[in-house]
Amino acid sequence: MGGTSGIGLATAKAFLDQSAQVIIASRSVFKLNEAKAKQVLGDSVEAIEIDFRSEEKVAEFFSKVGKFDHLVAAGEGAMGHFSELPVASAKEAFDSKFWGQYITVRSALPYLRNESSITLTSGVYGVRPPQGATTLAAINSAIEGLVRGLSVDLAPIRANVVSPGIVDTPIYAGMSDDQRQALFNGIAQQLPAGRIAKPETHS
Repeated sequence: MGGTSGIGLATAKAFLDQSAQVIIASRSVFKLNEAKAKQVLGDSVEAIEIDFRSEEKVAEFFSKVGKFDHLVAAGEGAMGHFSELPVASAKEAFDSKFWGQYITVRSALPYLRNESSITLTSGVYGVRPPQGATTLAAINSAIEGLVRGLSVDLAPIRANVVSPGIVDTPIYAGMSDDQRQALFNGIAQQLPAGRIAKPETHS
């Protein structure tokens, strides 16, 4: 879910490289078509439009998929100073990133095999939020708490959460090249690796 760009797309490609059968899903038809058009995934990947905020639509989606082994899900948050970000925008971000992943897991359960895994996505802002990331910090923290509970409730299914730091993905496409590079260079100087991660790398 959300496997059309950045880390999600790289994850789908990694599964393909291991000869897995892969289905990617997104709310955006444009992003699905773009992911297919890039030929990163090839013709064997099925791409499905779905609004994962809707319990009915997600349940219908998994009923068509049937039994499967591994679920990877992500969602979009919201940035903005706490005093300026509208409450409606904060709620929409929770609907997308937190409730979207929550609903996805609930709907997938009847179809996950006992030896399967669930991987959700939070983010480093849940631990170290910069200015303007208060809402995203709350969402990421909620997701990590959710996964701690899922790991107990859903055993022997494995429940994991990935908390990426700053990764060079299309989420920064709205910035100019100079702005993006200045941001990345500043952050890279604070990291032990001395560089910003790419979606395809493991660190």
